[in-house]
Amino acid sequence: MMLMRKLSLFSALLAGFVLLLGTVSTIDSSARAAEQTLEEMLADRVLGDPEAPITIYEYASLACPHCATFHSEVLPKVKEKYIDTGKAKLVYRDFPTGGDGGSRATIAAMLARCAPPQQYFGFLDVLFRTQASWFSAPDPIAALGQIGQLGGMGAETFDACMNNEALFNGIRDAQVRYGKDLHVESTPTFIFNDDEERIISNRGWEEFDSVMSELVE
Repeated sequence: MMLMRKLSLFSALLAGFVLLLGTVSTIDSSARAAEQTLEEMLADRVLGDPEAPITIYEYASLACPHCATFHSEVLPKVKEKYIDTGKAKLVYRDFPTGGDGGSRATIAAMLARCAPPQQYFGFLDVLFRTQASWFSAPDPIAALGQIGQLGGMGAETFDACMNNEALFNGIRDAQVRYGKDLHVESTPTFIFNDDEERIISNRGWEEFDSVMSELVE
């Protein structure tokens, strides 16, 4: 019974994923994804106005439960109050962790980065919401393939993405740089502007709002 409920939830979230990304044909989506260079796939993904005065750098892992909770409970409020109003932008950076050494989180991050950039945060949303399902799946690549398919990614593009060793290494190399240069050690870590403020872990909306309110002033 518990398994059936999990599968039902997974299916419902994936169905919602199609609506979240809009009606994009598999062929068109795959074509746009395939056009990306490695540099473009590894580039920072920005939520909000790129010219917004406050920058929130989020270092997160798609296998991190605290990160998933932030994205489901806190980020919508941050988006409504600060991002949608042009006061701030969020820059998402992969810092893959997990009981398997971060490998599953890395291939999930690869899936999102292989998608067209305008669909990136839609993929993140679904990957976080279905985290327990794809991360614990006996075959996580097959589970991620289902997400990719419903998000409009063709099988050929998905297979090429999963076999892109340079992308895998690029994500992991960036993680090492973040740890060495910015002293990021755990997920989620939020760094505001040029390290004016920093929040370690998901401490809830109240603390996040408090930091943001000071920066806005």
